[in-house]
Amino acid sequence: MTANRGGEPPARPHGTTSLPAQNAACLRVIATAGFADYALLDSGHGRKLERFGRFVVDRPEPQAMWQPVLEPGRWLRSDAVFKAGDAALDGESGRWLRNKPLPESWAIKVLDVTMLGRLTNFRHLGLFPEQLPHWEWVLGRLGEVRGETPRVLNLFAYTGAASLIAARAGAEVTHVDASKRAIAWAKQNQAVSKLGEAPIRWILEDARKFVAREVRRGKRYHVILVDPPKFGRGPGGEVWDVFVHLAPLLRDCALLLAASQSALVLTTYAIRASALAMDALVRESVVGRTGDVESGELAVIEEGAGRLLPTSLFTRWTARDDRA
Repeated sequence: MTANRGGEPPARPHGTTSLPAQNAACLRVIATAGFADYALLDSGHGRKLERFGRFVVDRPEPQAMWQPVLEPGRWLRSDAVFKAGDAALDGESGRWLRNKPLPESWAIKVLDVTMLGRLTNFRHLGLFPEQLPHWEWVLGRLGEVRGETPRVLNLFAYTGAASLIAARAGAEVTHVDASKRAIAWAKQNQAVSKLGEAPIRWILEDARKFVAREVRRGKRYHVILVDPPKFGRGPGGEVWDVFVHLAPLLRDCALLLAASQSALVLTTYAIRASALAMDALVRESVVGRTGDVESGELAVIEEGAGRLLPTSLFTRWTARDDRA
């Protein structure tokens, strides 16, 4: 604390509180520089320039409020540029303008699996590279499971990178997504990864309904991944609102965690919330369980300038009973 001119500590402003260490979440940033088939080349002016496998794309990134570092010609030489629709929120929907012919899909390799990159109408390409630290962390957790085959539940699992990486490591995986198209894409990724015989259950269903049924069945998982959208609809028209439905879903997920050797990973994208909120929510969900919680932001490191581009919030919980 800084002293005032008279040597006395300054008076604390009325109504302020200094939290004790045990009550304060210590937020952290987990950043990745990517991998052989992915790099963040540059960012700025609300855009990001990335290399996915053989191709370079230019797409919206509202948090890149700074100036680009690379010369404009490098951006102009990208293979495809995403143009958001006039009414799009956060540049999510729109169309791609191809500067040269691109295949319908192409291979992107990560952690010994192959993902098919594809230009979608929602600016995504089927892979979220900032998740690499989570995937590596999950592999570490699976390697510590003793006496039985590790079981993984992947909710809002999209095109299946986490599912395939876990299956490659020997886990039994339950992959849940409400999109028939996403599951079909994930199965294509399974085929090109040569994991056709891997023990993966593909579940087309609303995540909340599936988890509630698994609770009634008394199922248990060693790792649960929760990666929800802000809003969505299930295959039966079920409405998903992250601010309304995430808390009860996490409470049910906590009931599915194995008694020991278990972990939970929550990632949230593009929502008006803080990592502190996600931290408190997960802590509430696992109340009564002894474990360690870490929360913060995921980020990608630019290849040239080394700046950190934030992408999402995360919280990871690990049962303490199986930690050294």
